[in-house]
Amino acid sequence: AVASSDVVYRGRIITVRRDVVHMPGGGTSQRDVIVHPGAVGVVALDDDGNVLLVNQYRHPVARRLDEVPAGLLDVDGESFLQAAQRELVEEAGLAAGTWQVLIDSLTSPGMTDEAIRLFLARDVRPVERDMQEHEEAEMTSCWLPLEEAVRRALAGELENAMACVGVLAAAEAARRGFAGLRPADAPWPARANSRVAPAGA
Repeated sequence: AVASSDVVYRGRIITVRRDVVHMPGGGTSQRDVIVHPGAVGVVALDDDGNVLLVNQYRHPVARRLDEVPAGLLDVDGESFLQAAQRELVEEAGLAAGTWQVLIDSLTSPGMTDEAIRLFLARDVRPVERDMQEHEEAEMTSCWLPLEEAVRRALAGELENAMACVGVLAAAEAARRGFAGLRPADAPWPARANSRVAPAGA
């Protein structure tokens, strides 16, 4: 149980909350929690089994990384699927005819409630998109055989967590003939039950 909860920092994207929690053996302990809006990512596969990777500069690690198209859940009233569809258009200029939930993940539950949902997008086609800006303006993209993306992940050459989880899950899904994947509108309990910063803080 939570004895007390206070916001100690509120940024543009994250909030840091200090919780004091009751411990099972008695007493209390402080837990610093990064509150995150959540994110979606897209593993896009073409008809030849290639996966789309985008490359962009990431300031916290001071270098460019290969990733899958992804973005924050930061548009009011937008469904998880709509957010993924929007990101695929904005970052890659693509739309897809087939969408399924690929995998859900909690990125680092020891310190943050950040949850990510990766969608599998197939039957892709190019579409027009608005002019790119901010990070997207210098973003590049390439198609890579899924097997090569898996090799790169296992070799430490593909480091972005969402990309690693995505390509490994996609490879297994492909091996199974994409059977058993959840529909694109499947419930996402991690987001339904996520805690927010205390009201009025």
